Amino acid sequence: MLSTSRFRLTMTKPFIFFSVIMLLKSYLAWMVIFDDVMPWKPLITEIPFIWLVFSLIEWFASKRKLAAYMSVNLLLTAIFFAAIMYYKYYGVIVTYHALEQVNQVTAVSNSVFSLMDPYYLLIFTDIIVMFVLLWRSDRVKKWKIRHAKKEKRKFVPIVFVFSLMLCLFQIMPNRASMNEIVKAQEMGILNYEAYTIFQQENTELADAKTITQDKINELKGLGASDQEALLSGVAQGKNLIIIQMESYQQFLMNLKIDGKEITPHMNKLARESLYFPNFFQNVGQGNTSDAEFVVNTSFYIPPRGAATQHYADRVLPSLPKLLQAEGYDTATFHTNVVEFWNRGELYKALGFNRYYDKAFFGEDDKLFFGASDDALYSKTAAELKKMHDTGKPFYAQVISMSAHHPYTIPEEKYRMTLPERYDGTFVGDYIRSQNYADDALGKFIEQLKKDGIWDNSMVVVYGDHLGLPIYSLDNKDKELMREIYGRDYNSGDMINIPLIIHGEGLQPEVKEQVGGQIDLLPTVSNLLGVSLDQQLHFGQDLLNNTDNNLLPERYYLPSGTFINNTTLYIPGIGFEDGTKHPLPSSDEKSTQASQEEFERALQLLHLSDSYVRQLPLHK
Repeated sequence: MLSTSRFRLTMTKPFIFFSVIMLLKSYLAWMVIFDDVMPWKPLITEIPFIWLVFSLIEWFASKRKLAAYMSVNLLLTAIFFAAIMYYKYYGVIVTYHALEQVNQVTAVSNSVFSLMDPYYLLIFTDIIVMFVLLWRSDRVKKWKIRHAKKEKRKFVPIVFVFSLMLCLFQIMPNRASMNEIVKAQEMGILNYEAYTIFQQENTELADAKTITQDKINELKGLGASDQEALLSGVAQGKNLIIIQMESYQQFLMNLKIDGKEITPHMNKLARESLYFPNFFQNVGQGNTSDAEFVVNTSFYIPPRGAATQHYADRVLPSLPKLLQAEGYDTATFHTNVVEFWNRGELYKALGFNRYYDKAFFGEDDKLFFGASDDALYSKTAAELKKMHDTGKPFYAQVISMSAHHPYTIPEEKYRMTLPERYDGTFVGDYIRSQNYADDALGKFIEQLKKDGIWDNSMVVVYGDHLGLPIYSLDNKDKELMREIYGRDYNSGDMINIPLIIHGEGLQPEVKEQVGGQIDLLPTVSNLLGVSLDQQLHFGQDLLNNTDNNLLPERYYLPSGTFINNTTLYIPGIGFEDGTKHPLPSSDEKSTQASQEEFERALQLLHLSDSYVRQLPLHK
């Protein structure tokens, strides 16, 4: 009886009691975030950090010791929950840097919480129960009083030093890991969070004078050519209309479900145009706004955060400025408020003559953050008609938004009926919203033709970023994607988006070469006959550099990820333990990726970061 009594007394000590609770929570977070969780791994990586903090409580707290334990429990629980939800939305491990995006995350809270499985909330169960019991239970109040005293001083420093050594043992050997998810798994989530706080960002910028187009082309593997560029100036003097399709992935193209076409207008446009099926996103945390940045600058996104938050204060060389020098009027159209993702500053940095946002489009037919795509295209077409009637060529970027995560459009926007197996699924909602977006796009195209704008314009259409993250899909969604692809849905599929370029003088053709959003500026500039001799760019003309491409990726996939002609490469701790995934157009046998490509991809990112960060600030 005595030993049982002592055991109960020991287990009810706050140090032990809360250690067990936090360990269970760490297992929940690990099961959601990491693959192949070894049962002992959370124990040896998370408990040392937890004990480190609990030792400080035992050292310094007395009368309010239980309150300190409850506060730390709440804080660490919030970190684990944030890690779960952030991973489900972005596929990366959250860090304190995410606090910079609090306003944006709040704005998309419906999207974030749509990914939450009810069992995630179990992580808060103990906190709710403890608060209730502390308020109503006499036994718990007595427990609080009984354990208010400090522990024996010999016990606390020993545990503190032991825990600190274990934390350092987990952190120090894993600092060089390229893959943030692997790094967090090797260090432990809590150790990783602490490491990112104390880690100093001391990356030395490359001298701006050494960043030349020849150097960039060399890193990309592009040789010099004496031949005249193909299709150069074929669209010279034409209007340029760039349509950025929200969350539009490549698999939607020519997709039929039970014989019904999902995006018939995009399919028809692709058949009448240059169509690039092996095209990939280059966005990061800023999602749509990052796509706007990359497409208009041909620079890579920053290593963390959104381009609009870190680069929008610069005088950016851009597509709008290039075309203004050629006599073009420029404007951008988006139905959300211009303050979202700091777009007002981005548009100033890019040099658009003007922007149209929610103040112009209103909220009469609202979907998610602003007016529907029907309203977007209707009012935009009217403005483009005014611009066209001036006789001056224009560049208009049009940002669609109705097919935005979580894709729950109202029934009056349904344009098709899906089979019953798609009801109530994430994939079904996504397909239905993209069908609506395609219908609205078709009406826009018809209006441009009616107004005499279509035949006098080059029209570029592409997806802005992925719509169905692998880490957000449940088993039923994965089964539906398996049905669509005829195989398992993978990371290469996830970031694969279509590119379509339509215009007079462009013969319809499927272009199989690999490309990314970074390549749009040089490709479009060649077609419009605009020289890039004085403008640095990190993309390549997809019509004249078809043999190879090297595309570094950031954020949605771990640092060090890159794409070449056949392979999506994702690093592990370093290059050697990385994984090679075939692109959707390739197979397992053709995958190849070299360490030399890996190092060149990292250099390209470093040069882009260095160049943009040394540009002058705009007024």
